[in-house]
Amino acid sequence: MNWSAVAAIYRFEMARFFRTLMQSFLSPVLSTSLYFVVFGAAIGSRIQQVDGVSYGAFIVPGLVMLSVITQSISNGAFGIYFPKFIGTIYELLSAPVNFLEIVMGYVGAAATKALFIGVVILVTANFFVDIEVQHPVAMVLFLILTCLSFALLGFIIGIWAGNFEQLQLVPLLIVTPLVFLGGSFYSISMLPPLWQTITMFNPVVYLISGFRWSFYGLADVPVALSLVAIAGFTCLNLAVIWWIFRTGWRLRS
Repeated sequence: MNWSAVAAIYRFEMARFFRTLMQSFLSPVLSTSLYFVVFGAAIGSRIQQVDGVSYGAFIVPGLVMLSVITQSISNGAFGIYFPKFIGTIYELLSAPVNFLEIVMGYVGAAATKALFIGVVILVTANFFVDIEVQHPVAMVLFLILTCLSFALLGFIIGIWAGNFEQLQLVPLLIVTPLVFLGGSFYSISMLPPLWQTITMFNPVVYLISGFRWSFYGLADVPVALSLVAIAGFTCLNLAVIWWIFRTGWRLRS
């Protein structure tokens, strides 16, 4: 393993992040505050508690997942797309590094950025509601796995995308709706039976359910199933990336 190459890619990507640190810091703080103002005031006044947890506190895990997933995809996609766009990807492919080292550098940086955003949102939420974390180890595990798995998905999107518009196509049209419909701001048990069944086909439900369980001990699906789902999703993304580098799809043309 060429750790020097991994570190070089990682440092390069993180340097770009630190150049816009204030923008990266202020954006999640403002968006989280707006969510609490809108959802807390409009919906929280009508829904006081969900399964014994105040509505403001109940939506915190969903807010974190929403931002972490979108940021992981965005950072992972842009990190690999920009070298494709300016042509430096060929220098990277001809360097003495294998695909795993490239993925570790880019995906590791994207996941780190998303993790930072998640921590900022958690800190910001503490100013609005009292947050209880019953299972801190599980919370950190779910957060890290989510950052890594969706950064891998973003890496795939960045390789697939042919222009800057396509970078946002999948996150805006597919991922964001799945997150909003995956129980971010409500419990699945609040839905009619038919919609509960339909919602279970949404993979994001398992992530949000497991992450919320780490806070309040509440879960819409078994926690073990949530871990299996995120682990399986991570393995699937790794398999796709391995195939991409093996065949050179969208890299050598």
